[in-house]
Amino acid sequence: MEVFKVHAKLIQPLTFLSTSHHFAVLFCSAYASSMEAFKQPTIRVIAIIAEGVPEGDTKKLIAYARINNKVIIGPATVGGIQAGAFKIGDTAGTLENIIHCKLYRPGSVGFVSKSGGMSNELYNVLARVTDGLYEGIAIGGDVYPGSTLSDHVLRLNNIPQIKLIVVLGELGGRDEYSLVEALKQGKVSKPVIAWVSGTCAKLFKSEVQFGHAGAKSGGDLESAQAKNKALEEAGAIVPTSFEGLEPAIKIAFQKLVEDGVILPTQEIVPPSVPEDLSSAIKSGKVRAPTHIVSTICDDRGEEPTYAGVAMSTIIEKDFGVGDVISLLWFKRSLPRYCTKFIEMCILLCADHGPCVSGAHNTIVTSRAGKDLVSCLVSGLLTIGPRFGGAIDDAARYFKDANDRKLSPYEFVESMKGKGIRVPGIGHRIKSRDNRDKRVELLQQYARSHFPSVKYMEYAVIVETYTLSKASNLVLNVDGCIGSLFLDLLASCAMFSQQEIDEIIEIGYLNGLFVLARSIGLIGHTFDQRRLKQPLYRHPWEDVLYSKYV
Repeated sequence: MEVFKVHAKLIQPLTFLSTSHHFAVLFCSAYASSMEAFKQPTIRVIAIIAEGVPEGDTKKLIAYARINNKVIIGPATVGGIQAGAFKIGDTAGTLENIIHCKLYRPGSVGFVSKSGGMSNELYNVLARVTDGLYEGIAIGGDVYPGSTLSDHVLRLNNIPQIKLIVVLGELGGRDEYSLVEALKQGKVSKPVIAWVSGTCAKLFKSEVQFGHAGAKSGGDLESAQAKNKALEEAGAIVPTSFEGLEPAIKIAFQKLVEDGVILPTQEIVPPSVPEDLSSAIKSGKVRAPTHIVSTICDDRGEEPTYAGVAMSTIIEKDFGVGDVISLLWFKRSLPRYCTKFIEMCILLCADHGPCVSGAHNTIVTSRAGKDLVSCLVSGLLTIGPRFGGAIDDAARYFKDANDRKLSPYEFVESMKGKGIRVPGIGHRIKSRDNRDKRVELLQQYARSHFPSVKYMEYAVIVETYTLSKASNLVLNVDGCIGSLFLDLLASCAMFSQQEIDEIIEIGYLNGLFVLARSIGLIGHTFDQRRLKQPLYRHPWEDVLYSKYV
C-alpha cells in the first residue's frame, strides 16, 4: 500500500477526529470540540493532541466516552499509525522517517506507549529487528489518559495480524498495573515485551517530575523498578535496561519466526519520497514556478530599489514624483524635461472643481459617511471615455492619423464615418474664445523643451479644422497630453517603436489622469468632512419627473 493511502481504520473500523493546535483547536477549547464530535453518531474515537487540557475536562470526557461506548486517545498524544494505511497526528515524523522505519507496509508487531517521542525511536527499533510495525498508539503522558496501556494491549491482542506486542510505560501513576492484572488473568495470549522508563528517578533524593504531567516519582508502587518487576512476574518479557529492549525484541521475534507463528512480511519497494523543494532548488535540480513576476522594484536587499535605483539615491539626488514615475512605470530614468512634464500633467489635472462627475461622486460618498478609500474609489470609477479617460484614445488616433499622413479633413471625416467622436477634441465649457489655460501651459512648455512636437502640431491642425465646424470643438487637456506624450516618447530617443505602441495600448497615459485626479478627490473627501456636510439629497426641482420616455 502507498504510504498515505487513507482508510477509516486505526482502532477497529472507527472514525477519528483530531483536536489540537495543529487544527486550530487549543487546549482551552478541546473539551467543547471533543464533546461536539462525540455527539456525532458516526464518530467513536477521538485523538486529542492538545496539551494542557484541564484534568477536570478530561475526566468528564472519559466518563462520557465510557457511558456511550466511545474511545479517547490522549490528551497530549502525538497520535497513532497503522503501517501502510494512515497516520493521525505527528507520530512517525517526516516522510523520510516513515520510509526509514518501514511504515509504508504493515508488519507483525503492535506497539503502545505513553511517550510520543519514544514512539518514533521504537518504530525505528522495530524496523531494524523485526518485520516492522502493524499498529502503534501513543496514549499521551497526562495523569488521566482517556485510554490506558492495557486497553490497547487487549485490543492489539485481538488483531490477527499482530503476533508480538511491545509496551513502553513510564514512572508515575498505576496504569501499568492494569496490564499486570490482564497478564495474570490470561487475557493476553501473545508475547508482551515491556519496559517502564524512569529507573533513574531512584538516584534523586526528592520527587522528580519528568516531561509528562503523569511522569513523576511518587510512592514505591509508582516507581519504574516496581512496575518492571510486576510486569516481569506477570509474564511479560522485561529487559534489565532500556538498552536491552532492542535485543529482547529481536530474540522474541526470531523465536516466533522459528516456531512458525510469524511469516515475515515480504519487503516491497517503498514509494519514493520527493526531494524537498527548497533543497532541490538550491541544488539546481528544479526551477520552481513563480506566482508573481515583478520587474520594477526589489525590496530584498538592504534598501528598496525602484528599477534598480536605490532609495537612498532617490533621496540624495533629489528625485521628484516624475522621476519616481519614470522608474516605476517606464523602468528607466527619463530626462529632466520629461519628468518635469509628467509632474506638470499631475499638477494641472489634480482637480477641476466640484461639478465634474468624479468629484461629484466623491463628495456625495463622503457626505454619506463612507471611509476615505470608498470615497476615492467612487470618484475614480467615473473615469472613462467621457471623463478623463480619453488620453490614451487621443494618443492612439492622433498617432495613427499622423503616421498615415492623413489630412485633418480625412482624419475627422473618417472618424465621423465610423460614428466615433475624435478623442481629445471638444469641451463643454471651453471654446475658441475661452481657451483652456492648462492646454496653453503644456503647449508652451513642450515648444520650449521638447526636441520635437510633431504630434502636438498635428493635433493643433486638427483643432483648426474642427473649430470651423463648432466653436467648442477645441483641443482639450486630454488631447493635449495624449499628443504631447507621443512627442515625449518619440523624441527622447529612449523607447523603441514597439515600446511606444505597447505603452499606448496598455493605458499608461490614462494612468496619469487617475494618479493626478486622486489628489483632488482625496481633497474633496477631506473638505466635506472638515465642513461636516450632511447626507446629500438631490433637490426635487432639479429632476424632471415624467411618465413618458
